[in-house]
Amino acid sequence: MCDFEHRPGVKEATLVVRNLRLTGVDNQNLETLKTDIVKSFGIDDVTYNEKSEVIYLTYDASHINLEGIEAVIRKHGANIHNDWWTHVKESYYQFVDKNIKDNANHQPHSCHKPPPGSKIS
Repeated sequence: MCDFEHRPGVKEATLVVRNLRLTGVDNQNLETLKTDIVKSFGIDDVTYNEKSEVIYLTYDASHINLEGIEAVIRKHGANIHNDWWTHVKESYYQFVDKNIKDNANHQPHSCHKPPPGSKIS
């Protein structure tokens, strides 16, 4: 895949796939919940499995993080499931998302370049 096969602002190199179990999702808030998440910059795809109550998210971790998505979920009356495994996955996702964002913003340094302002060519 290449960057052209994703929504605007989503880069293949920083694309992540996440799945979390939710509570409080019903027919009344499901569509508005998905629509609000999709409107966020950096989201590539959102699907929800009603039988297993799991939301599947694909997004660019350099533009958006899981905390922002969870805020939208809570705004619509739903929440992340309160079990041990979901909390472990959520913490791991947050850790990885932060590393991806930090690495995307990092400017590499090379010791083999002359210092700025020197007249060495």
